[in-house]
Amino acid sequence: MATKKTEDAFSLAAFDPAKVTETFRDFAEKGAAQSKEAYAKMKTAAEDATKTVEATLESAQSGSVELGLKAIEALRTNAENSLSHLEALLGVKSVSELFELQTAFLRKQAELAVEQAKSMQEATRKVAENVTKPGKDAAEKAISSFKKN
Repeated sequence: MATKKTEDAFSLAAFDPAKVTETFRDFAEKGAAQSKEAYAKMKTAAEDATKTVEATLESAQSGSVELGLKAIEALRTNAENSLSHLEALLGVKSVSELFELQTAFLRKQAELAVEQAKSMQEATRKVAENVTKPGKDAAEKAISSFKKN
């Protein structure tokens, strides 16, 4: 009798094409649904990445403009100070007055250089923070989404 049951299990009469078609249809529908879901996630991730890159580039551009304007301002200030100093030197009546003017000018320029360096350093720090902020925010968002899953 064991032989008869084995024959029935593998016989063509036990094969039902409707069940195979239904199983294949379920498999195909699940695969399509998973593909759509994966595509939606990929599309969202690509859009987020594009927004992050755009924000980073905008920050970099505005930051470089800001730094350029600060540099121009410093150059303008230094040029004006130098011209004023040259005008003062033209009115010098003695060697001691020349040394006094030159010493005062050099001291003032050294102090100004320190102030300008601090100003540029602060501006550069702010620009760097602004440029890295979109990437940092995107990374934190990605990490938090992984933690939820």
